Amino acid sequence: MGITAEDIVKLFEADARARKRLAELLVSEPDVRLAIISAVLRDVATKADVTELREGMEKLRGEFEAFRREVFTQIGELRERVAKLEGAFTQLVERVGDLDRRIDSLDKRIDALDRRIDALDRRIDALDKRIDSLDRRIDALDKRIDYVTKVSWVLTISVIATLVAQVLARIFTP
Repeated sequence: MGITAEDIVKLFEADARARKRLAELLVSEPDVRLAIISAVLRDVATKADVTELREGMEKLRGEFEAFRREVFTQIGELRERVAKLEGAFTQLVERVGDLDRRIDSLDKRIDALDRRIDALDRRIDALDKRIDSLDRRIDALDKRIDYVTKVSWVLTISVIATLVAQVLARIFTP
């Protein structure tokens, strides 16, 4: 059985001096050195890259600062609106409290009016009873007056008849 690539890697990991010699051998070969440098350069940032990155970061900082100012402005506007809403809410609460007091006052007045109406109803009922009693008395008086009127007519007619009879008796009696 032969040596494997895995075995070679393990040997290099175990021997730091052998790794260093391998690196020196690889770097001394122009084609290998150029391949290594090209591969490393792809991962290395240039000054232009750093400058471009800094410019991008500055631009981002500016945009972030503008965004932050806009957010703080909007927060300030929201605070003002909330303060106005709180003021309006406070006024509404006061008005509702005032309305509650006024409604309570109206309820008391309505209750007082109900009591007065009840008292008036009782007085009207009493008056109705008195009127009914007076109506009955008037009816009784009407009947008595009718009776007295009839008796008066009978008596008047009797008196007239008696007078007529006496006058006739004097005229016809010699």
